[in-house]
Amino acid sequence: MPLRRHQQVGLCVAAVLLTAFAVLVTQTLVLGVGRGAADIGQVPDLRGSTDKQIASLQAWLRQYEHDPSRQREVARATVDLGSAYLQKARESGDPAYYPRAEAAFQQALAADPNDFRALAGLGALALSRHQFQQALSFGEQARAIAPESVAVLGVVADAQTELGQYDAAAATIQQMVDLRPDLASYARVSYARELHGYLPEAIEAMRRAAEAGPPGQEGTAWTRVQLGNLYFNTGNLTAAQEAYQQALHEVPDYLHALAGLARVEGARGHYQAAIELYRKATAAIPIPEYIIALGDVYQATEAHEQAEQQYALVDTIERLYAANGVDLDLEIALFDLDHDRRLPQALEQARMQAQRRPSIKAQDVLAWALYKNGDCQAAQQAMSQALRLGTKDALLFFHAGLIADCLGQRDQARSYLEQTLQLNPAFSPLYASRARETLARLGGSSAATNRSLGGAS
Repeated sequence: MPLRRHQQVGLCVAAVLLTAFAVLVTQTLVLGVGRGAADIGQVPDLRGSTDKQIASLQAWLRQYEHDPSRQREVARATVDLGSAYLQKARESGDPAYYPRAEAAFQQALAADPNDFRALAGLGALALSRHQFQQALSFGEQARAIAPESVAVLGVVADAQTELGQYDAAAATIQQMVDLRPDLASYARVSYARELHGYLPEAIEAMRRAAEAGPPGQEGTAWTRVQLGNLYFNTGNLTAAQEAYQQALHEVPDYLHALAGLARVEGARGHYQAAIELYRKATAAIPIPEYIIALGDVYQATEAHEQAEQQYALVDTIERLYAANGVDLDLEIALFDLDHDRRLPQALEQARMQAQRRPSIKAQDVLAWALYKNGDCQAAQQAMSQALRLGTKDALLFFHAGLIADCLGQRDQARSYLEQTLQLNPAFSPLYASRARETLARLGGSSAATNRSLGGAS
């Protein structure tokens, strides 16, 4: 599935709180996947759950790490262990696994500075920590050694995207597709198409990614959740719900699928059902994205005390992530802006992040921060950068519409808000009603304000 169907376009990684594609990189790095039955005396057994893989690798390394005749196998097992730690961090939401992964990759690299799998592992770790320049550096070092490694190319493409290097990312993704059209490459093609506004084509590519994934694996379930998110973002709640349910079939009680179903219920106005699903998704793994979403649903039901409890928990979790090297400044800035907290500080963080990672996402947050701090002229300049690739995203259009309205540009504001509601009338529990009210004040199209969601009942 070449990118050239329309044009070679860049990748938009949906890095909410953990870089989404890190799991695809680490799964590819683990050479033991698919080894079949393994004699523990030869290589570690990497079948079974991530916990079983970690236990097998740890046991094998304790027995053989000082055996001079097995140093090649030891190096591979050490990288595999680091990759398993990264996967466990993704599954558990516990960033404490990141230092363990880093130690494993560094140990392998100390034994062999040209171990491209260890370099790629460090790159994947940097992606998960939102240290994108460092991720690109590790990825390029690995690519110089193994230019046709799909795992390495995945690290490079994701880092290029988060740094706003969209043309370079497009070329890297195309190379991935040419080498191996599989779940990892199809998923990146999907994001590339989504970024440039080709939503039906993005859905097609993500569907192929899900079909290419092995059944019952977390990576396949994750891909089905991304497919559901694409459907949700176009207002097709029925298709979104089906995709999330398929993800739950792959991995029962999969938290990302539960959160997806919660979004659907919230969009339908079934707030109690949404609350129950979000609470189930966050009970064992309090991922900030879903904690915030739960708080927003509480806010929509005017349960303000419960909402504030969730928002306070975000601050605690953010400190835990920061202690383990994860940079959430852009995400926390957006959270603060959406909830009218620490606005000057959020603007300072957004400015810094836009310099460090000049992606359209960072420009959107910067524009929103400038708007919230009363500088609508500068906000519109940043928004023009956020919109430059033709992305079709309801929240992006909503931000653009309010900024234009602030500047008295009624026609432009009306156009953006009509696009918001035509694309996804229930795009946000915080802002959907405000979009409708503002559009009505501006004399917007009744077709936009009255559009019903697919399968909304």
